Amino acid sequence: MNFKPLDKRVLLERIEEETKTSSGIIIPDNAKEKPLVGTVRAISKKLEKDSEIKIGDNVVFDKYKGSEIKIDGKEYIVIDEEDLLGILG
Repeated sequence: MNFKPLDKRVLLERIEEETKTSSGIIIPDNAKEKPLVGTVRAISKKLEKDSEIKIGDNVVFDKYKGSEIKIDGKEYIVIDEEDLLGILG
């Protein structure tokens, strides 16, 4: 993958939730909400020096923010830094 976000944006790959409950019930795709957690895959040059966010961090983001794109058959989200809510530790 060769994608570099512009301005103060981040490229995220969603972290998929479990498709089964702890009791073994399978949750169908149409009943699940898209996860609001993603792994940082690329950071714009403006964020590389001044941001706490690093490639590989797992972050939580706003529900209706960002733009979904496909690169090499995988789905990603390009999102503004200000729409990230926090880093999961």
